[in-house]
Amino acid sequence: MEQPTDPPAFGLSRREHILDELRRSGSVRVADLARELGVSELTIRRDIGRLADRGLATRVHGGATLRSRLDTTVPASSGTAIRFRVGMVVPSLSYYWPHIMIGARAAATELGVQLILRGATYSVDDQRRQIASLVESGSLHGLIVAPETLGADGRALLHWLEALPIPVVLAERRVPSALALTRLEWVTTDHVFGGSLAADHLASLGHRRVGILTSAGSPTSWQLRRGWDRAVEGLGLECLVDVDATLDALDGVAREALIADVLERCRETRTTGLLIHNDPQAVLLQQHARDHGWSIPDDLAIVAYDDEVAESAEPAITALRPPKQQVGRLAVETMVARLAEGARRPVQRVYLLPELLPRASTVAAAT
Repeated sequence: MEQPTDPPAFGLSRREHILDELRRSGSVRVADLARELGVSELTIRRDIGRLADRGLATRVHGGATLRSRLDTTVPASSGTAIRFRVGMVVPSLSYYWPHIMIGARAAATELGVQLILRGATYSVDDQRRQIASLVESGSLHGLIVAPETLGADGRALLHWLEALPIPVVLAERRVPSALALTRLEWVTTDHVFGGSLAADHLASLGHRRVGILTSAGSPTSWQLRRGWDRAVEGLGLECLVDVDATLDALDGVAREALIADVLERCRETRTTGLLIHNDPQAVLLQQHARDHGWSIPDDLAIVAYDDEVAESAEPAITALRPPKQQVGRLAVETMVARLAEGARRPVQRVYLLPELLPRASTVAAAT
């Protein structure tokens, strides 16, 4: 029979396991955890209660969800003294970035960090304005940012960040190696590897003629293309459709015309598999294809990159999922380590691998 209390280490281990499950799936059920861990449901409810008291989880009927309230100011958990104030500037508060902010918030709560969040846009001027506003407040110990990195304006922004008097950690961004900046740290998904993984998945299903559609101007697309191009060449594939566009920015008529053109090029070249960044572009192309008589995946296999809405498409789209929450979590952990250890700590630059999630939009190519 289970004892009413257990050694502290056991409880900590259980709660860390619960947190891991919350970060992985976003929610947990008391009954499932009790069965998996071999303890009573009461014990699990108490564990969830402690996590909720620390601001790491939200209790719901029969279980818990990951705490996801995106406050402008995120305090440390009750009972944990605030050690550092860290600013965080992201280019969007909707698509993609909420998951990163959830991970950052969880780590901040655990580590005694007050996270000051600002939303910007993908404009370099707006990003610099938001960052400068935080820095000029004089109350921050460090910054976590996701700046533009390409072009002359992006390079200038990175040099400015390098010269700031407080530590800076980039989230889901990295500095082009040609700049040779030595102070900036980062935590990012290895999108180059993601491009290779997509090509390898299509090749493993027998697709030899493939194509790629990326989001014009995206800081992710050029990295995907680098990995994709290398893998296509190494695997002996032919990439016969190559388009860089922003379907969301086009009006309905122009968007339909561009998608029709991409599909016609696939038909003419007998391309049977596409990698599409991002999810909305993949969904739009798949919808148009099905509405015009294409069979997905029999006529065309589709792989999306981001996995924000790919699973909800019909059919569900195979996707590469960056570990977004872990990017946010590790960005905060990297910042805290830098602030705690100072200049003696070596500069840390972390790459995390995306996960391939096969779904109904990809099957073996017809022979």
